[in-house]
Amino acid sequence: MSRTERRTIVGALAALPLAAPATLRAQPRPVQIGLLSDMSGPFRDVGGPGNRIAAELAVQDFGGSVLGRPVTVRQADGQNRADVSAALAREWIDNLGVDVLADGAASSSGLAIQEVCREKKRIYIITGPATSDMTGAKCSPYGMHFGFDTYALAHGTGTALTKAGGNSWYFITSDYAFGHALERDTMAAVRANGGQVLGAVRAPLNNADFSSFLIQARASGAKVIGFALAGLDLQNCIKQAAEFGLTRGGARIATLLVQITDIVALGQRTCEGMVLTDSFYWDLNDATRAWAQRYVARMKSPPGLQHAAVYTGVTHWLKSVREVGSTEAEAVAARMKATPVNDMYNTDVRIREDGRTLHTMYLWEIKKQAEAKQPFDFCSLLATIPPEQAWRPLSEGGCPLVRS
Repeated sequence: MSRTERRTIVGALAALPLAAPATLRAQPRPVQIGLLSDMSGPFRDVGGPGNRIAAELAVQDFGGSVLGRPVTVRQADGQNRADVSAALAREWIDNLGVDVLADGAASSSGLAIQEVCREKKRIYIITGPATSDMTGAKCSPYGMHFGFDTYALAHGTGTALTKAGGNSWYFITSDYAFGHALERDTMAAVRANGGQVLGAVRAPLNNADFSSFLIQARASGAKVIGFALAGLDLQNCIKQAAEFGLTRGGARIATLLVQITDIVALGQRTCEGMVLTDSFYWDLNDATRAWAQRYVARMKSPPGLQHAAVYTGVTHWLKSVREVGSTEAEAVAARMKATPVNDMYNTDVRIREDGRTLHTMYLWEIKKQAEAKQPFDFCSLLATIPPEQAWRPLSEGGCPLVRS
């Protein structure tokens, strides 16, 4: 580009505010939804790009605008690091004016985002992090947990397998906040139902080789080996457990957090007979099937709970913003908790004062591949778990927002 061309462009840009101030003023600032996700690590498939599609579907279904302003969605990779996620959250709020944050991926990242949102007074729609501490000791007046948590996962699967005769357990656990919480909560469920815990071993996040951990688990003699893992770590451990013949001695594997993208990646035959706890399944009802069809058209894979939770959380936030006439966090948080959640898979679901969304949970079993009647026909329903049984009692969480 010549020097004259550069001068012409700079001159035109400098004159723009004088030439068309009315045009500029006519463009309202968008309402911004910010997703801090895992875009390149072990949780990319269970959240990642699919979470953006889910958020965009929510915005589309809402009409694309609120308070007379267009709604936009931005997404960045938090790298499952607390420092990176917190820095991005702070940058988005302080310098880009992002109105609400969502996702969070790893629990350690989510806890860091929650602290930034507490300080900056921004709503945080929690969907990726699973630690029950999000609505426990680390709860925030602005944090709403729309996904699963470790208490519900542990008490659904842990209770069912212990009662079915799996009364001795050994754990292979991801060595970060999520794994620690899931192990803790499952141990409590096992012991509450008369079982015993024989031991546990910790595996680093994003681990490729589980051989030494599987050897220790087999040597324990436990009837149930609990995998307190997620994403690619879970998939790698399941594959290697099959290679080691972990179940040949009669032990059963408890996959405490299995998502539909894990089944797609592993193959239905590998997952046959696995038991899991979840609040969403694409084939749950006519509405979930219709929504899933739209999602698959864009993503080419089925939606899981995290994707559905993003859709639910964004939709509920937008409805509350419209009703209070503002994005101000105090007013919106109060309305979100006062208004029942209703969408494709929730009917009159309440958000508790600690931020826990009280979904109905379901216990599923992965059916045999020969029984599948269509693509992604993975799950058979074993039991419906009502909210009062699925979630930790309000009095036991230690949330300082809860009135004694």
